[in-house]
Amino acid sequence: MDLEKQPEPEKQPQPQRSAAPAEPAPAAPAFADPQGALRASDADRDRIADILRDALAEGRLDAEEHSDRIDAVYRAKTVGELEPIVRDLPAARSSRPEPEPAYPYGPDGQEGTPDNLVAIFSSTTRKGRWRVSRRTNAFALFGNIEIDLTEAIFAQRLTTINATSIFGNVEVRVPENISLRGNGSGIFGNFEVVTLEGVDPQAPVVVINGYSVFGNVEARPKRGKWITDLQDRMRKHLGH
Repeated sequence: MDLEKQPEPEKQPQPQRSAAPAEPAPAAPAFADPQGALRASDADRDRIADILRDALAEGRLDAEEHSDRIDAVYRAKTVGELEPIVRDLPAARSSRPEPEPAYPYGPDGQEGTPDNLVAIFSSTTRKGRWRVSRRTNAFALFGNIEIDLTEAIFAQRLTTINATSIFGNVEVRVPENISLRGNGSGIFGNFEVVTLEGVDPQAPVVVINGYSVFGNVEARPKRGKWITDLQDRMRKHLGH
């Protein structure tokens, strides 16, 4: 007697086997620090504790959170275990290096020899790349003086120009990103200084003082001229 053929069971898809049993990927360190494996010192723990103390005083942490984190600080064995504790907090001010000044001016209080520009029935021009003195005296009598500071090198923050014009003309041009101030008057003449305030509080300041008699004294920014590489220029000229 022939046995009835039973339908072959449907082949179930076999799960694909990975070449190796899947292992959980090692967790990435919470704080990317190449020295994270270093053993923490007492100074390291105190630094983190100071940041937590400041955060508590500023209201960033409540008392319970502060207590929990302080416990973690003194249980930590390595620097890598310390840093994640304050990862979401601003660093203490004492641990941040002070930024270098944007403009490396020379020492204050050294007047030096002033520059004297004189134009009597003539013209005088000072322009290009030159080192500006702390004080410049400009005197025009039936003449013309042009002072262009747009490419000049400021060795000090405050530069004073004393301008006198008698039947003459004194013109000063400065970069757009410095501070420019003036104090003077015109007697049957013109004394005009376009006031500027630099965005950077450490930018150079140029002050124009003086007067004109039947003449003109004028100071204004030169459009499109900016101090862009002052720091490199100053380091070169100051020998740093």
